Amino acid sequence: MQSPLFDLTGRVAIVTGSSRGIGRAIAERLAEHGAKVVISSRKAEACAPVADAINARHGEERAHVIAASISSKADLERVAKGTEDRFGRIDTVVCNAASNPYYGPMSGISDDQFRKILDNNVIASHWLIGFCSAGMIERRDGSIILVSSVGGLKGSGVIGAYNVSKAADFQLARNLAVELGPHNVRVNCIAPGLIQTDFARALWEDPTSRAAYTARTPLARIGQPDEIAGAAVFLASPAGAFMTGQSIVIDGGQTIT
Repeated sequence: MQSPLFDLTGRVAIVTGSSRGIGRAIAERLAEHGAKVVISSRKAEACAPVADAINARHGEERAHVIAASISSKADLERVAKGTEDRFGRIDTVVCNAASNPYYGPMSGISDDQFRKILDNNVIASHWLIGFCSAGMIERRDGSIILVSSVGGLKGSGVIGAYNVSKAADFQLARNLAVELGPHNVRVNCIAPGLIQTDFARALWEDPTSRAAYTARTPLARIGQPDEIAGAAVFLASPAGAFMTGQSIVIDGGQTIT
């Protein structure tokens, strides 16, 4: 029997960047706890297998694909409207998709690369939240989850611009928590450490850098995408009803050393 604390039956969630990695794990766990989920990424053909697997496991109409590029405001508006047209409401939005087109010191990043990082990782979330929050405000209920990073808590010699954008996520959550809190809409961040995803491949694939990272991590390993999903279930569910403006760090203890 499912605990009512984590029961998402009847709720509808949008998860961006959910064709793989952390986004996929979050979408799968939200569906497992009863939610209907919209699988969204840039290419519909990448999203379809995820939705098909969820529907095969939990029943038809539990997952639906709406492809979108986070760089397009019109696309994000279409995701919000398409979700409401399909399911009648939006209860949770997980802003997970992000970009990092540059790996190296900030002295070498081009203006276009820096703008892309800020546009896709910060402004796109602002857009999508704006499109999704109106119905939440009207119903006086909703959960907004920003997938940030422990990179937003520290400096880096190789992913500095990305870290700037992830630090902005924390403040975006705090600001929106203040604005939306009176309407009973909660806004929180999840800050993963190094997770074994394609997105973070440059950080974990090299044995030397991986060994250096795990040596500084109390749990002595990197994380897996599914180890982030439980926090999203918590924040979307009644269990997280009194949490807003906060950030949950899930990094194997790396930031405490």
